[in-house]
Amino acid sequence: MTEALRGLGYSPATALADLVDNSISAGAGRVDIVAHWAGPESCVAVLDDGCGMDDAALERAMRLGDRDPRMTRARTDLGRFGLGLKTASFSQGRRLTVASRTAGAPRACLRWDLDAIQASGGEDWRLLEGPDPASADRLALLLDDRPQGTLVLWDCLDRMIPPAFTEQDLLDLLDAVERHLSMVFHRFLDGPAPRLVLTLNGCPVVPWDPFLSGHPATWASPAERLASDGTPVGVRAYVLPHQDRLSPAEYARAAGPDGWTAQQGFYVYRNDRLLVSGSWLGLGSGRAWTKEEAHRLARIRLDISNAADAAWHIDIRKAVARPPAGLRPRLTSIAEDARHRARRVFAHRGKAVRPGHTGAVAQAWQADHTAAGVRYRIDRDHPAVRAVLETEKPLIADVRAMLRVIEETVPVARIWLDTTEQRETPRTRFEGQDTDAVQAVLRTVYANLIGPRGLSPAEARRRLLQTDPFHQYPDLVAALETDADTSTPEDVAPR
Repeated sequence: MTEALRGLGYSPATALADLVDNSISAGAGRVDIVAHWAGPESCVAVLDDGCGMDDAALERAMRLGDRDPRMTRARTDLGRFGLGLKTASFSQGRRLTVASRTAGAPRACLRWDLDAIQASGGEDWRLLEGPDPASADRLALLLDDRPQGTLVLWDCLDRMIPPAFTEQDLLDLLDAVERHLSMVFHRFLDGPAPRLVLTLNGCPVVPWDPFLSGHPATWASPAERLASDGTPVGVRAYVLPHQDRLSPAEYARAAGPDGWTAQQGFYVYRNDRLLVSGSWLGLGSGRAWTKEEAHRLARIRLDISNAADAAWHIDIRKAVARPPAGLRPRLTSIAEDARHRARRVFAHRGKAVRPGHTGAVAQAWQADHTAAGVRYRIDRDHPAVRAVLETEKPLIADVRAMLRVIEETVPVARIWLDTTEQRETPRTRFEGQDTDAVQAVLRTVYANLIGPRGLSPAEARRRLLQTDPFHQYPDLVAALETDADTSTPEDVAPR
């Protein structure tokens, strides 16, 4: 059974997070994780300053499935099955030693040794007293002058330190562990007076906020409170800023442990501890949503209590959650709105609609949705296009043919690949170009509006403020009045 339990699917990061859960449940304010490299003799220790355990409590904690997962637990309890300490530890190594002390009591120490069980043919199923002689000196981490606390020691790390593993491999692994812990416990680690101090090899773990909630360009919905089977569920949606609104350091950090695309979706917390990071939870309209570049800025926070574990199908590893059927329609609606907003920010590179115009903005490109599929065409009524069609009548057939060729050769696949591979939308609407480029086109279109079209300068400017891409440049549109308000249409019409 113990060999089977090793295959539950823990990574080193999720296994260590399970041990930190136990420390938090024990009231710890500080947890220190120490990974010592010694080749095949490497070990990992987790030391906390929680309330500790006496002999009886430690023996219960070391038993598999010591408690009924249906029992009512304290709000601060982050466990459920009574398996986490054992299954997380067995997933990484073959020997687990736990030493603990309550205030004013002697130290208690027990260990599991899977090699000893195997050597007995599975017949000698006993907890062993005290540390293994080979690792006794490592218990010095639990100092004699420490009044209380618990030390968990892993060694014989056949899964965590496989053959051919190097010290650099361990350092890379610890980087991944740090990123995971900073995300999972960020609500405990954050704030001027954090509830938890967590260190990894002596370095503090810095909290990672998935929602960039302190950034002025982050959009957040009003907090909403739902109910499921009598237990409260808190929901709040966020749309993160576009890359153009972030510094390079902010952008790199906000990507999270797995990158922008992977981190989109719901973040499910139980008692402030993150269970699921970046998942659409099987929701969707018609079929389950997948993670796409266009929606990578959408992240939604879900808060549940430990009384909702069964309803949400929380698993042993605290890595899976499925929303109850009664909540799925509302969660789908909230997610649809967040995805729509995120897609709009992604497509327009985080630019808000500029002041100075009202009404809909005329777009140069339109998408026609038919039974045969989507086709993109140039809007013949766009002011810049219409001006050419009306003024160049001898060439109208040639112009229409040119427009049709452009429409039939839109490099959709190339644009999609570039967007996916470069993780950003292509630059359009004169982005990154100086104002001379904008003004040259703007003046030509403006001249056609007040020349052949016969519009007044004021009406021409109003039209331009409702036309893509000129609606993004209200200052340049306003400056046109000095160029043309005192001129006649004949003076400014193109020859």
